[in-house]
Amino acid sequence: MTGRRLGRNRRLGRTDVRVSALGFGGAPIGNLYAPLGDDQARATVEAAWDAGVRYYDTAPHYGLGLSERRLGAALAHRPRSEFTVSTKVGRLLEPHPAPTGSDLAAGGFAVPDTLIRRPDYSRDGVLRSLEGSLTRLGLDRVDIVYVHDPDDHLDTALDQALPALAALRDQGVIGAVGVGMNTVAPLLRIVAEADVDAVMVAGRWTLIDRTARPLLDACAERGVAVVAAAPFNSGLLSRPHPPDDASFDYGPAPAALLRQARHLADICTAHHTTLPHAALRFPLRTPTVPTVVAGFRTPQEATSAAHWTAHDLPATTWAALDSAA
Repeated sequence: MTGRRLGRNRRLGRTDVRVSALGFGGAPIGNLYAPLGDDQARATVEAAWDAGVRYYDTAPHYGLGLSERRLGAALAHRPRSEFTVSTKVGRLLEPHPAPTGSDLAAGGFAVPDTLIRRPDYSRDGVLRSLEGSLTRLGLDRVDIVYVHDPDDHLDTALDQALPALAALRDQGVIGAVGVGMNTVAPLLRIVAEADVDAVMVAGRWTLIDRTARPLLDACAERGVAVVAAAPFNSGLLSRPHPPDDASFDYGPAPAALLRQARHLADICTAHHTTLPHAALRFPLRTPTVPTVVAGFRTPQEATSAAHWTAHDLPATTWAALDSAA
């Protein structure tokens, strides 16, 4: 039932690209923060597929290519016409001249640092990055390509990376052009100045952080889709009752936010639901948001998330949560 309710039936903005309401975020299977075995990574992708997930997002940044390789291997036996894949450009992977043994300190992934990330938002860098991604994924095309975190390279991204991707889209090589960031202001500029189909905003359109409202309004005016990533805000909203050591934006949650999250959790309990259920459903209340992308480390996490995504909350529950936001 869940699989049929998710499906790949939601349109990405003005494009012909279709996504499922829940997208699979590929950072955890790239060994984000901690090792994950090949078998568990594959089983997690399989569980997501069985639950109806048909949109899979990854990036060279995630595990220095490990996420792309694992995702490609897990999807290799699936019909290509039945799933949507996105990856990202802006960081080229090159041999590391002085590896330390682990990428944890530099990049946050528990993988050997035999490679290093070099920022490159030029046209040639985009083409090289995409070629490498296709090789690692084992695919001849990807559906969506995002410019990844161009915070410190915004002018180059606008002048070179985005026009290069738009040309590939116009040639039919890719299906959609996007930008993925954690901050709202640069995305607002990009939406105003560039020819983009989608923006992926991480952590800024969630149950507890709604600072992307101006971005959603701007995208709605222009027919640009908003892909809402990191709906759990790095863990703060991922459990029914946030613990003392809960994380927010990849660090310890501030006391005020922890209190607010616990208040939201109490409201969910009173309305016979859970905080992570509300967190996953919240972004989808906005028509501009066709999909919410979350990362999973275990098959159980993927299955639970798909179930929550497929079932909305009653209007009375949303009213109570909105009043506390």
